[in-house]
Amino acid sequence: MHEWIEEAKELGGTILTGGYFEDTIYQPTVLANVPKHARCVCREVFAPVTVLFSYKDFADAIENVNDSQYGLQAGVFTRNINNIMRAFNRLEVGGVIINDVPTFRVDNFPYGGIKDSGFGREGVKYAIEEMTELKVMVLHNE
Repeated sequence: MHEWIEEAKELGGTILTGGYFEDTIYQPTVLANVPKHARCVCREVFAPVTVLFSYKDFADAIENVNDSQYGLQAGVFTRNINNIMRAFNRLEVGGVIINDVPTFRVDNFPYGGIKDSGFGREGVKYAIEEMTELKVMVLHNE
């Protein structure tokens, strides 16, 4: 992951904060001006890293999010109900979290992504289905 941050710098990105280890902990990192083909942008980074992008309008922001092979969850910060509904209907992700970070999770909610994010859904219902073997018996009794 640190290689990805270094690559972003080499490609012209700016580290606004973080970008280094402190003992064995990678510090929360915020990047800007990183090209979309950098690994920290076009791959899933499971680390305290975020990349900032500007957008013209809300539709442009949705288009930028959808321009990815991944789609786990998205956090949308707005009070505009039209933008909330637009985000829910148009974002190609497994969950849309309004006014909070996209790591929100409740175990009885279906959780998971679309596209190349994950392998289906997690949650109580999905765990029960995963651990259940269906079996059929047909009995003709005369």
